[in-house]
Amino acid sequence: MASKITAPTIDDVARQAGVSISTVSRVLNRTVPVSDEIVAKVQAAMRDLRYTPRAAARTLATARTNTLGLVLAELVGDFFSPLLHGIESVAVQNGYDLLISTAGRRGPHNQLPHSFDKHNADGLLIFAGCLNDDGVRDIHSLGVPMVLLHQMPPDNLPIPCVTIENKAATRALVEHLIVRHQRTRILLLTGEPGNEDGYWREMGYREALERYNLPTRAELIAPGHFDRRIAQATMERILRERISFDAVFTGDDEAAVGVYAALRAASLRIPEDVAVVGFDDQSLAQVLQPALTTVHVPIKQVGIQATHSLIQLLQGKQPEALTLLPTTMILRSSCGC
Repeated sequence: MASKITAPTIDDVARQAGVSISTVSRVLNRTVPVSDEIVAKVQAAMRDLRYTPRAAARTLATARTNTLGLVLAELVGDFFSPLLHGIESVAVQNGYDLLISTAGRRGPHNQLPHSFDKHNADGLLIFAGCLNDDGVRDIHSLGVPMVLLHQMPPDNLPIPCVTIENKAATRALVEHLIVRHQRTRILLLTGEPGNEDGYWREMGYREALERYNLPTRAELIAPGHFDRRIAQATMERILRERISFDAVFTGDDEAAVGVYAALRAASLRIPEDVAVVGFDDQSLAQVLQPALTTVHVPIKQVGIQATHSLIQLLQGKQPEALTLLPTTMILRSSCGC
């Protein structure tokens, strides 16, 4: 099979020219004086590598439209409704329109969706899982204001990030299962590979087990990907393989729907046979039967804070580099409470 050819990135240009990424950025933006010698080196590296800054990002850097751009992997599930409401409310209050584009769930991309080739935005809100580090670097190199949601910037670039507290909340939730309900074989459904929320939730899970001297068992860590269909398929496989467990941390509430379906199909009772807990406190958590114990995430506030941060950038101000919003455990009957 032929190997996949990847487009050169700003990192490649910097390495070829023997300069820093920020120097390449200054040459591209022409906002800070750079010596003729350095400009020549960078331009030669760009020619040799056939590097062209992403067309969509360059379009964004050329005009002002009173429009904010939001890039999501997809628009499905209950999670995104409060997020969009928060973003739109702040945008409208400040006289901005909102342009939404989806990148698709085939993993992070290295460039913006094509919709931004034709439509300008003054700044971008980038949700986790949409752009990989190369894509983020390229857009930043062109001076496009942006704020990342649930994703830290690469290489300590000065890009504001708004996210939530994951690890301590998950640790408390798993400890609740251990101490209050005497569950000792707790199955973890992980997020998608590379997802930062999923990573910190797994760290919280591992810390809780370690605190109570419970082993971390490889067979009790399985993919859920924050997706009800994947979670259901994973649960069905685990049940077929007769892996022993007495509780499930589903990763998020969306995955919990699939877990419920698989357990019911196997005639297992929640919480009598298997305790189940989620994360996010989506609207569906209260209507599941039994109601889902979960962690409340201020989803709307994430959208509000991220949009405020982006508008601050557009006004020439410097918002907080990292906004970490608190989360709260919500106890309902699915864990046995």
